[in-house]
Amino acid sequence: MPYVIACFRPKPGKEQELLEVVRDHMPVLRTHDLITDRPCSVMRAPDGCIIEVFEWKSQVAIEAAHNNDDVRALWKRYEACCEYIPLNQLPNAGDMFAGFEPVDL
Repeated sequence: MPYVIACFRPKPGKEQELLEVVRDHMPVLRTHDLITDRPCSVMRAPDGCIIEVFEWKSQVAIEAAHNNDDVRALWKRYEACCEYIPLNQLPNAGDMFAGFEPVDL
């Protein structure tokens, strides 16, 4: 199944709000049976970006998420407190063994 690594750069003063959205993310996806039971990992990059790693159930599940009102509402909350960034924009993404701080939600 497809794993995803999502990176979020908090808007100024919005890190706590971002962490609240991240805390709600997996329960919403699980409620709609869109992700597997594998645990999600949440980490912080040295520059403060938040990284989520999780596994979608299938490509069909990914497509279904885009048409799900609950998921789209959650994504709007993300957009209010962060910007999505590509993994390669993290300052340590090019390191041989990039290290990230675990985030406990």
